Amino acid sequence: MCKRTFKKICLWFVSGAGRAVSLFTHFCEVNESFKPYKVGIHRHVPEMEEVLTIHAQEKIKITFVPHLLPLNRGMLTTIYTNVIKNITEKNIKTVLEKYYKGSDSFVRILPKENFPDIAHVRETNFCDIGFRLDKETGQLIIVSAIDNLLKGAAGQAVQNMNIMFGINEKTGLNRI
Repeated sequence: MCKRTFKKICLWFVSGAGRAVSLFTHFCEVNESFKPYKVGIHRHVPEMEEVLTIHAQEKIKITFVPHLLPLNRGMLTTIYTNVIKNITEKNIKTVLEKYYKGSDSFVRILPKENFPDIAHVRETNFCDIGFRLDKETGQLIIVSAIDNLLKGAAGQAVQNMNIMFGINEKTGLNRI
């Protein structure tokens, strides 16, 4: 490969991990790589905890770990949180399904033992969610996958606009 081609390739950036240009987001740094980022310091944690606290009506703390992959689009995240005693996976699944039923037709709660795959949400407005309750540690582990270029702010804006104007919320978001 000639130097010019190599330099051109190295100027490509990845989606996700924020908009700021940094060595961390250069294609050459993420190609053939898989790594977590902003572990324990992600900027969206406070807003997630705020919403969870409002719904739970008690203080909720989470650990949110997004993962950077050499993909053009897609994001896989893992969230860890402690749960109250005597809660079961069935209880958790029921709560998640009840919460998302009717409030967002683009969220899919996966069957037990199934975890999200970025390939299954690529070029869609879906967010797939899978989880496991670790009974030994008392932690709930939630894994989600989205196409961050569609389900991110752009898809959310179109979906919200559709709702505001009384249009079917899926209009323009079924598949690109």
